[in-house]
Amino acid sequence: MENTEENLIPNEAIENRILLIRGKKVIIDRDLATIYGVEARTLNQATKRNIKRFTMDFMFQLTKEETENWKSQIVITNKEKMGLRRQPFAFTEQGVAMLSSVLNSERAILVNIQIIRTFTKLREIISTHKDLQSKVETMERKYDQQFKIVFDAIKQLIATPVKPKGKIGFK
Repeated sequence: MENTEENLIPNEAIENRILLIRGKKVIIDRDLATIYGVEARTLNQATKRNIKRFTMDFMFQLTKEETENWKSQIVITNKEKMGLRRQPFAFTEQGVAMLSSVLNSERAILVNIQIIRTFTKLREIISTHKDLQSKVETMERKYDQQFKIVFDAIKQLIATPVKPKGKIGFK
């Protein structure tokens, strides 16, 4: 998607803020506030005033362990780390959609559309990857051993690489 008037921020800026927590794709409240161009405090106050709209499948608060994992995944300054007085909230795709009714500004509406499109795009990419993997497995069963080497190579190419977590700190 090109950067038009509808795209207020680069799509990569949204994609890079989508995390997988508790098996759900979410965006943390602070990141959403940055995207919307408001303070995190303002976003959370608007959410709390309309808390009935945000059920557990729309928004949840991170545990201390989840917050530590989240902080270790990104580079934030000591000042920002010290500024965390409470555990952040994570918004699912549905929670982000609900935010458009809570943050009723022109920017919020345009940014919401962009975020929802990004979630949809990611879902399509994942679906395509699963379809390809399923087709390879079907062909593998059909042609058994004679193409086993070829299928093993294809599986390695489409497999999602697992990056080992490196140790943090000085040696």
